[in-house]
Amino acid sequence: MHAYIKYIPFAGLLALMSAPGFAADAPALDKADTVWVMVSGLLVLLMTIPGIALFYAGMVRKKNILSTLAQSVAICGMITLLWYFVGYSLAFSEGSAFVGGLSKAFLSGIGISTLSGTIPELLFVFFQMTFAILTPALITGSIAGRMKFSSLLVFMAAWSLLVYAPICHWVWASDGFFFNMGALDYAGGTVVHINAGIAGLVACLMVGPRRGWGQQHLAPANLALAVIGASLLWFGWMGFNGGSGLAANERAVMAIIVTQIAAAAGAVAWMFTEWKTRGKPSLLGMISGAVAGLVAITPGSGFVEPAPALVIGLLAGLVCFFMVAVVKAKLGYDDSLDAFGVHGVGGILGAILTGFFASGAVTGSELPPMWTQVGIQVLSVAATLVYGGVMSFVILFIIKKTMGLRVSTDDELSGLDLASHGERIE
Repeated sequence: MHAYIKYIPFAGLLALMSAPGFAADAPALDKADTVWVMVSGLLVLLMTIPGIALFYAGMVRKKNILSTLAQSVAICGMITLLWYFVGYSLAFSEGSAFVGGLSKAFLSGIGISTLSGTIPELLFVFFQMTFAILTPALITGSIAGRMKFSSLLVFMAAWSLLVYAPICHWVWASDGFFFNMGALDYAGGTVVHINAGIAGLVACLMVGPRRGWGQQHLAPANLALAVIGASLLWFGWMGFNGGSGLAANERAVMAIIVTQIAAAAGAVAWMFTEWKTRGKPSLLGMISGAVAGLVAITPGSGFVEPAPALVIGLLAGLVCFFMVAVVKAKLGYDDSLDAFGVHGVGGILGAILTGFFASGAVTGSELPPMWTQVGIQVLSVAATLVYGGVMSFVILFIIKKTMGLRVSTDDELSGLDLASHGERIE
């Protein structure tokens, strides 16, 4: 059982601790693990506010900067409360293979001394909360500048409970069906990035393109803000991936080094590809490539070694550039800030490549044959795309028919800063 614990993704440890026969060997609180996961959780929180907030705000037009920042702040507050109320219980309490139950709603039964492995369970709740906050914030990049704030909040609340929590349970809870199938997702390739990416694609298609998209150049308002946001994402990702083993050990170190290598490779691959095809390497392209590399290495960060991480990062930079620069234009959908093109596609690529490159030298346990693992990875990707896409469509369809999804033409032209929040940057 201890060898198996080295292999499983971090979230499954929680339910495993309550398994029959485990109590006698249950470890005591480890202060080093606790401190590392505390720091990692704070780093992941930093990825949403201010990371995603500034990254996205720098890429929209000036009249939508404040509204874009407001979306991340509002999501952080709302999802925190939903996670406390019922989200954590749906994701990680004992239930079916599809979703957890309500036994831990309002953190029922979790005291100050309750452990999840070698850390307090309340810390595990917080660490997972930061992932639950980040994921819907990623979706906002697809519909920037044109979705009603009220409708966006309703969608994010419903999506968090009906899509994020179940998929989280599938992959990371010990009774989830993809967990038991052996799907590898160390830190959120399917749960976070593919999940958010497909929701963003569905949302941008249902809301429709921005006014003037395709006819005028919708240039970013402030790339300096976007670079600061991307830098915070890059920095925070060390906690996102490095903390996902819930332990301060050699595997956490490996997760950090492969994360850095993949991010650098993604940035360099995007830069040189853009330079070759467009004549100049853009700053926006460099940070987009870095994020693509970070996304792609996420599912395999606790399973692969440095050389495969380099390959994963390089391929992420190339594939995501092609998706954003070529495919999006040909298909004609307005994924404003490329939530699907970078997070969705990068997540798909990384999840599948994890099946090819996962190493027993990193996991500490024997893995299935490569093609068996690749098949499991493909199945987990497909299920996430289908369930996430269909459920996102259903939620958005209901909102569209009741509240409406899109702001008025006048509000969109004047900007959502003033129209939705009564504020603007002078």
